[in-house]
Amino acid sequence: MKTYATKAGDIERQWHVVDAAGKTLGRLASQIASLLMGKHKPTYVPYLDTGDYVIVLNAAKVRVTGKKARQKVYYRHSGYPGGLRATTFEDMLASHPTRVIEHAVRGMLPHNRLGRAMFKKLKVYAGDSHPHQAQLAGAKMTAKGSGSS
Repeated sequence: MKTYATKAGDIERQWHVVDAAGKTLGRLASQIASLLMGKHKPTYVPYLDTGDYVIVLNAAKVRVTGKKARQKVYYRHSGYPGGLRATTFEDMLASHPTRVIEHAVRGMLPHNRLGRAMFKKLKVYAGDSHPHQAQLAGAKMTAKGSGSS
């Protein structure tokens, strides 16, 4: 029997809906990253994008443990001298709730062009509505507190 080698044409993508309300940010992000990479599939190979699409709802209701709400800081730089900007988790969640999950998931994906392709399959929404109803014919709603189902 020969070893099966996954080819780009053999990949079947599914849609997963994840509810972030009340979930811990890091644990949720690692489950989402695993779905985006396709590690839950038997056809996973590290050199192809075998992952699925993930829709994250209620991003504004994600939580962090301990004092991270006030102490966790996101940095960005404008490219100009003195252009370093810092934003706390609280402020980021209030102004741009989708960026909190996007930032956490992006850090858990490969840092190359394959990771950028995987990241494009992530759709994050602050509320509980989304414009992807047509794609959800065979979607999987992840159970509360678990990864994929």
